[in-house]
Amino acid sequence: MSENSDGGGGSQISALDDLLAGGVAGSASVIVGHPFDTIKVRLQTSSANGNSGKTPSSTAGGFKSLFKGMSPPLATAAICNAIIFASYGHSTRLWDEIVEHKSSQQQNEEIHGTMTEGAVLIEHGEHGTHEQTRTWKQQGNNNNNDNEVWIKVKSNQEEAIGTVQAFVICPVEHIKCRLQIQATSGAKQLYKGPIDACVSIIKNHGIFRGLYRGMGVTLWRETPAFGMYFAVYDTIKGRVESLLEEKDDDHPIPSHAHAWAASALAGGISGASTWGIIYPFDVIKSRMQTSPLERHLQKGMWTVGSDIIRNHGVKHMFRGLGVTLVRAFPVNAIIFPVYEFVLMQIGNWRSR
Repeated sequence: MSENSDGGGGSQISALDDLLAGGVAGSASVIVGHPFDTIKVRLQTSSANGNSGKTPSSTAGGFKSLFKGMSPPLATAAICNAIIFASYGHSTRLWDEIVEHKSSQQQNEEIHGTMTEGAVLIEHGEHGTHEQTRTWKQQGNNNNNDNEVWIKVKSNQEEAIGTVQAFVICPVEHIKCRLQIQATSGAKQLYKGPIDACVSIIKNHGIFRGLYRGMGVTLWRETPAFGMYFAVYDTIKGRVESLLEEKDDDHPIPSHAHAWAASALAGGISGASTWGIIYPFDVIKSRMQTSPLERHLQKGMWTVGSDIIRNHGVKHMFRGLGVTLVRAFPVNAIIFPVYEFVLMQIGNWRSR
C-alpha cells in the first residue's frame, strides 16, 4: 500500500491525482489488450468447428481488424479506471491512517510499561528479552490480522464498485462486441462505427432490451471479479515487496522499483487468476451480445449457457481462455505500475 503514501516527491496525493493516474493507466491497458480481446470475442462467438483452421485475424481482414471496436472501451476506460483508482487510493490512505494511529497507541503503551496484548515490555535482563520477543511476535500477529481485515474491507468495497461499473461497461462492451465480429460475418456491415451502432440499437430495440443486452450476466461477472481481483492483488503485492526488501542488504534497489516490480507481478497474477474463475460468464455474455436483437429471438443467461453446453460441450465454456490469459497478464501487469508512475510524476512536478 506504499504507492499511495506520496507521489515520489513527498507531496500529498489527492483524489484528483488518483483520477488522473487511474485514467491514464486504464487507457494504456486498453491499447495493450484490445487486439487480444478481439480474438477472444471471435473465438467465443464462433462455432465449435469455426475458422477452418485459420486464425481469427486472417478471417477478419488482417491485423488492423484486431483494433475494431476499440474506441468505446478506450473512451470509457479512462472514466471507469479513474473512479476505481480514486476509490482504491482513498481507501488505502484511510486504512494507512487507521493502522498508523493504532501503531502509535501501541508504542505509547510500551513506553509506559503497560500491558500490550497480554505481554509486558521489560527493558533489562534475560527475562526482559523474552518478554520483548513475545510482544514483538504478538505485534506481528496483530499486523497480520490488520492485513486480513484490510483485504476483507477492500474486497467488499471493490465488489460494490464492480456492480456500479457493470452499468457503465455493459452497453460499451455490447457495442464493442458487435463491431468486433462484423468483419467475420461476410455479410453487409450493419454499423459504420460505435456511434452509429449505439443509435441504431436504441432506435430499433430500445435501451434496456437493446443497448443493455446482457446486463444480468455482466453483473455476475463484474461483482465477484472485482472483489477477487483486489484481494489477490493486495496479498501478492505485500508478499513480493517483503521478499524484495529482504534482499536489499545484498542488492540495494530503489524503493519505487520495489513497488513497480511487486505491482506488475501482483497485477498480472490477480488479473489472470480472476479471469480463469469468471470466464464462463464472459463466454455467455459475448454470445448474448452478438446474437440477434429481435425480441422473439432473445434468450436469458442460463438458457444461453445451457445451449452452449448442450450443443458444444462444457469445453466450449472455456473457448478462448488461453488468449484471454495471455492478454490478462500484460494488461493487468501494466495498469498498476502506470498508475503509480503517473502518481510519482505528479509528486515530482509539485515538489519542484
